[in-house]
Amino acid sequence: MSVITHAPAAPSVLTALRSPRTLTREVLAGIVTALALIPEAISFSVVAGVDPAVGLFSSVIIAIVISIVGGRPAMVSAAAGSVALVIAPLVREHGIEYLVPAIVLGGVFQLVLGFLGVARLMRFIPRSVNVAFVNALAILIFTAQLPNLLGDDVPFVVWPLTALGIAIIVGFPFLTKAVPAPLIAVVVITGITMLFSVVVPTVGDEGELPTALPGFNGIVTPLSFETLQIVAPYALGVAIVGLIETLLTAQLVDSITETGSSKWRESWGQGVANIASAFFGGTGGCAMIGQTVINVKTAGARTRISTFVAGASVLVLTIVLHDLVAQIPMAALTAVMLMVCVATFDWHSIRPRTLRRMPLGETAVMLITVVVVVVTENLATGVLVGVVVAALVFARRAAHVVTVVREPVDEHTVRYRVRGALFFASSNDLVTRFSYAEDPEHVVIDMSDAHVFDASTVAALDGVEQRFAKHGSTVEVVGLNTGSVAIHGRLSGELG
Repeated sequence: MSVITHAPAAPSVLTALRSPRTLTREVLAGIVTALALIPEAISFSVVAGVDPAVGLFSSVIIAIVISIVGGRPAMVSAAAGSVALVIAPLVREHGIEYLVPAIVLGGVFQLVLGFLGVARLMRFIPRSVNVAFVNALAILIFTAQLPNLLGDDVPFVVWPLTALGIAIIVGFPFLTKAVPAPLIAVVVITGITMLFSVVVPTVGDEGELPTALPGFNGIVTPLSFETLQIVAPYALGVAIVGLIETLLTAQLVDSITETGSSKWRESWGQGVANIASAFFGGTGGCAMIGQTVINVKTAGARTRISTFVAGASVLVLTIVLHDLVAQIPMAALTAVMLMVCVATFDWHSIRPRTLRRMPLGETAVMLITVVVVVVTENLATGVLVGVVVAALVFARRAAHVVTVVREPVDEHTVRYRVRGALFFASSNDLVTRFSYAEDPEHVVIDMSDAHVFDASTVAALDGVEQRFAKHGSTVEVVGLNTGSVAIHGRLSGELG
């Protein structure tokens, strides 16, 4: 007999504090992760249409808060690209003043969804939608980089600098993985432009960087029904997209570390972190797959200490080195983001061999989800559409797995064996599977290999009995399991 057990929990903070070796590992992991966070936080700020300072401070606050209230130790949350893509149209069309109420409301939505147990709904998101989500995210991040390469005022030198950055990110890990390759690319390209006085767009051109800690801002936009109408759709997108990416990342970390985590706590914890970020003038965020993998897999972190140190390190580096950060060329960040796209995209999903073997319905779900996301530039809309389409595909497929086999018993009796899951899609044509005029006076419908799921099936069975009755035959339904007996007994005769 097999025994089902829960995955072991991640090491606690107290355990790490008692072990100098573990504590050192966690602190170093947090510092390395912070170095990888800074370039992407700045890049995502540009994508969202806000100053780099906004993304940096958001990453600080979200990382520190989630290290305390989150449910998945060692997972890194910060200002993320998926959320930036959701709020970018809001900032572009309505102005930066609507950012804070949108993120606050998004955090409230996450709190509500978290306490309602939205994490349990992750099981209803099929793999094809998950794959489409990351592929569409990669495509949107890629298109957001095009103005940095194809703009009218972009100098030609940006192209070779971007190519150099990509080459460093690809090649440096073959030398060592102790230092994040994106950081090396940023340092090298920044050094070249400063040493040779190359004039290119820089981070400083995107907005003023901070020189001190952020203050508590609150909401300055008038709280009215009009404001709610503007921010609510974006807030819902922030909440859903953030939770989906966070819970998917948490599952990945569970797998890497072979430990369990509280998805319920992580869900509402994201809401707390986003609300805290917004009240300090920051943008929204969620778990970051790339930085989490660096923290957990590359650096070996296992506790909340690493996440806290990552956030604190970003704060220190930002304030102390803000003049240097302002000199970072946008070409370096473009190279980082292009490689993020390459790493995010699931290339296996579009291999010809995979597409040939994949059921046509799942391929269609993936393509539809990607198209909806790219056209609407809304990840939440694409996921919801994908789930609906996947449900329809499943219902259509399940409708064809029900079989009805006729077996004559004697001159007075015939038996029908029904096999499969009976619900609204599969039971609609059940009444057409019987030979009413040809059968004798006694008909047995054997349901031993079937299960009744809904009222549609009960109504279909009642319809079968009524048709047989018109031809003078009596029907005996046998073999119903416990669940089927309960629903059939409760609804039979009540649905006419």
